[in-house]
Amino acid sequence: MGAGISAGFATETLLSSSSPSLNDVPESCVSSIFMHLDPPEICKLALLNKTFRGASSADFLWETKLPSNYKYLVKKVLNESPQKLTKKEIYARLSQPNRFDNATKIWLDKRSGKVCMSISAKSMKITGIDDRRYWNQIATEESRFHSVAYLQQTWWCEAIGELEFEFPQGTYSLFFRLQLGKASKRFGRRICNLEQVHGWDVKPVRFQLSTSNGQKAVSECCLYDPGNWVLYHVGDFAVENDQTSTKIKFSMMQIDCTHTKGGLCIDSVLIYPSEFKERLKKRVHTIS
Repeated sequence: MGAGISAGFATETLLSSSSPSLNDVPESCVSSIFMHLDPPEICKLALLNKTFRGASSADFLWETKLPSNYKYLVKKVLNESPQKLTKKEIYARLSQPNRFDNATKIWLDKRSGKVCMSISAKSMKITGIDDRRYWNQIATEESRFHSVAYLQQTWWCEAIGELEFEFPQGTYSLFFRLQLGKASKRFGRRICNLEQVHGWDVKPVRFQLSTSNGQKAVSECCLYDPGNWVLYHVGDFAVENDQTSTKIKFSMMQIDCTHTKGGLCIDSVLIYPSEFKERLKKRVHTIS
């Protein structure tokens, strides 16, 4: 009887040890499945076991998540050789805001791998910016660049910028990130001084965009929502060839000298894939 019980236990143990598990799935098969998931999901599943962790590092997997011109981005933004980094390392590093050309930051959207960009007001030509009677640079945690250009008062407001970059194929939207009022913190609470805000409801601000291949966009509106950051949509542009640089010029101006205007913060110009516009509408009052 004892022998029969021992044999039974042995058979059960053998069957149990031979039962398939997630560890038995080939890494290449798991990697192929991961290709249908977005990067945050892949990183979560990589925590399950050793097989999933190994599969989540496959170069062929992460190459499908990277933009088509990732080699250019690695050289331009990371100042590295693409051959010296794994594709997963490239994705992880490009997903962080990287500064280049001094006053520009670029990053990949962590979920989609799409290229996003922020261009500081410091890189723009702003009329009268060096005259402290009109403009000041204000330190703030509400900007990716930790400072914004603040207009006290002027008759003529004009900010012009340009950028040349090899964007991946796609359609992009350009925004100015502006705020009426000067924000600060008191006893840990955000407050916004609106005393100098005036003149922006009299005549609209004119926003313009043009590209080196002839695309143009113009929009006009009065500035609104004092005390909050607002993204003002200038227009869209399309990139068909990711092997060619696209030169972009953009501007905002309110040059009607019949009245003064003041109390304006200029933070940056943002360039996002156009499919993000709905998402951005929900975030216009946050750091973008």
